[in-house]
Amino acid sequence: MSTITPEELNLLIEQTYKVEKEFNELKASYAHLQDTVEEVVEFLPNAIWILDNNGEIFLQNSQAKSLSELFQLLESKNNDYEVGFNSKAYLIKCSSYKEKLMLSATDITEQKRKENLATMGQMAAHLSHEIRNPIGSISLLSSTLKKRVLPENVAIVEEIQKSVCRIERIIKATLMFSKGVHAHKAPFMWSELQDALNMAVGYYGYTKDITFIFPEQKFIMNADKDLLEMLFSNFLTNAIDAIELDENEEGTVEIVYKKDDKFHKFYIYDTGVMIENKKELFEAFKSSKVKGNGLGLVLSRQIAEAHGGSVELLSTKRKGFEIKLGV
Repeated sequence: MSTITPEELNLLIEQTYKVEKEFNELKASYAHLQDTVEEVVEFLPNAIWILDNNGEIFLQNSQAKSLSELFQLLESKNNDYEVGFNSKAYLIKCSSYKEKLMLSATDITEQKRKENLATMGQMAAHLSHEIRNPIGSISLLSSTLKKRVLPENVAIVEEIQKSVCRIERIIKATLMFSKGVHAHKAPFMWSELQDALNMAVGYYGYTKDITFIFPEQKFIMNADKDLLEMLFSNFLTNAIDAIELDENEEGTVEIVYKKDDKFHKFYIYDTGVMIENKKELFEAFKSSKVKGNGLGLVLSRQIAEAHGGSVELLSTKRKGFEIKLGV
């Protein structure tokens, strides 16, 4: 049996240290790579699950952890598919590499909502075009009929005209929503718009004693008067409907006006019932009103934005909205 010389022992020790050093470097490199993979998976905007060959979760990000109940519904499929969970829609993708399986879930709720809105908008626009011609005929015939009926029947014809006017407003709003809002600005006095609003309110039927308070200031606006008539009419009719639902037999609708260097500011208040679902207030085709089509406030906000402004629900105790329009 040969003995190991001191030189050979030192060499063996050096090689052992070298192997240990390389192993530690390799181990650190692997740990760094694993951390990087975990960071990348965490950075991804969708939920990610990576499974081993036993179907156990090998790696997942925080979004996946928060959707653990959704994971129980998932299946491994070759094709992408959609899953509904907790009132949301998710697109599920599957891919495999060697013995690992990756599942991803992407929230497509907003995308689906926009697709549904586009479809509903197209259908509504088509129906509006179909309804417009017969409504025009009814409007013309009712005007002729009003001149010929007995005086005691005039009120009946006027109710027909009010109903036709309401349908025409819905048709106009629907077509505008499908085509988009485009403002054609020109200067006009506020008093001109106020006269048009008084006429619109007169055509909108209501049963209670409602007081309307409009701004007394005289000022000029550079805006699209027809669009602003629609905007303010939407808020006035909403206020009327809210007062009609209130238990009191009278109510008040008030428009307060202020101005600064950038905006015309209008504050609209009413004494009607409070707004129930504030989250869906500006959602298209969603309305808690029997008369509503769910487009009034959506279009009002778009009209304000087309004038460089905004529409916001006030957070004060007094129920109301702030409308800002660029000067």
